[in-house]
Amino acid sequence: MNNKRRNTLTLLHLLLLFVLTQVSQGHAHYSLGKEKVTHLHFFYQENLISDHPSAVLAAKPKDTIVNASNLAPFGAVYVLDTPLTEGQDPNSKVVGKVQGLSVSAGQDKSMVVFMVDFGFTSGEFNGSSISALSRNPILETDRELAIVGGRGKFRMARGFANLHTNYINATSGVVIVEYNVTVFHYE
Repeated sequence: MNNKRRNTLTLLHLLLLFVLTQVSQGHAHYSLGKEKVTHLHFFYQENLISDHPSAVLAAKPKDTIVNASNLAPFGAVYVLDTPLTEGQDPNSKVVGKVQGLSVSAGQDKSMVVFMVDFGFTSGEFNGSSISALSRNPILETDRELAIVGGRGKFRMARGFANLHTNYINATSGVVIVEYNVTVFHYE
């Protein structure tokens, strides 16, 4: 190969390298920022049986009876649109909503798989949310959920939620659960 052709190829390689570098830098402008830890505290106010339930049975296995003594039989699917409040009192300030699905997945023990988005509607995190995808042994007073994502101020979130059932009444369908959440996310 002669020197003129070798110089032309070298120049083309350098030009291609320059173009690829520019293109890749054009996509690398986004930075997650500094990692931050946020602690959240709120109350989940579920109501299954009222005139305006916050959880509705969407599907159940054939020939399965769902009633006050059997609210979560294996295979039952509930759609949730449940308020989150500042305090335990259902009339306290609403700070957000849980929206998603709860699927009864325990054959031997009451356990649901929770696939939900905790959307905040007031305060510092208004418009942001965290997402949970986790097993939830609902009859245990204390339990933990995995936080697997988020949006808005909780983009790329991960963490955990410690749950404590403060009140449960199967006859009225009312459940109040206290949440203490630790979220790792980026500023």
